[in-house]
Amino acid sequence: MKNILIPTDFSHNAWNAVKYGMELYHKTKCTFYIVHINPISYNSGGEAAMYVSPEILEESLLKESKKKLEELLKKIQRLPLNTKHTFNTLALYGFFTDHIKQEVKDKNIDLIIMGTKGATGLKAVSLGSNTGNVLTKVRCAVLAVPEDAEYNTPREIGFPTDFQLSYDIKALNHVKELALLHNSALRFLYVSQKGKDLSDLQMKNKEFIKNYFKENEHSFHTLTIKNLEDAVQAFVESRDLDMLVMVAKNLNFLERILFKPAVEKISYHTKVPFLIVHE
Repeated sequence: MKNILIPTDFSHNAWNAVKYGMELYHKTKCTFYIVHINPISYNSGGEAAMYVSPEILEESLLKESKKKLEELLKKIQRLPLNTKHTFNTLALYGFFTDHIKQEVKDKNIDLIIMGTKGATGLKAVSLGSNTGNVLTKVRCAVLAVPEDAEYNTPREIGFPTDFQLSYDIKALNHVKELALLHNSALRFLYVSQKGKDLSDLQMKNKEFIKNYFKENEHSFHTLTIKNLEDAVQAFVESRDLDMLVMVAKNLNFLERILFKPAVEKISYHTKVPFLIVHE
């Protein structure tokens, strides 16, 4: 049984995340928790708005959210029935990341799936600060699903790595489980500095990955491109990958691929879902 949390703001991209999650785990018994978090309002002075009693909140904000969540459930019920899936909804008020952390703990969540809003331009999609905060501050696997991503069985999963850090079995197990579920091939990408060989440590870590994924079809690839983000982009396109995966432990490496100078803007390939796993 998998417990999956899907935050929603009732947008098209949030709906796409629900559909993608249902298809990705169509063979798996899952409980989906669909949550809408009403943000705390601030007045123009930057201070918290005047305290509103829980009763009034229940009447206004939360009542409206619950109504929208009921409509969302009806929309889900119109999709082809999957007896392996059950759905629970939750309307909350407060700080987004704090509530997500609490729900992960309370509901024993295995995976968070978040829809991301498409940006103008072909190359990148921008994620809001909510997704950025969840990726970096919540210790739970996160699957970011771009607005325009159509579900394809993940036959090929890209895994960029610099082989600098040893990986935790628990983190890699997420990847192995997903790959075995869909009979996916794993494609490991190393972006090299021109003419630089792997160090002994990198060779050791590469060997560990090779052994750990011996049950999965996998291959290793090297690209010599100065810009890491361009290298990952080229790799996704040339191999026609269905998903990218990375371990959050490698945060410097992750940030070089995902983060733009403005922290709230995360950019990556438009069409491909990105799975971040934590140790």
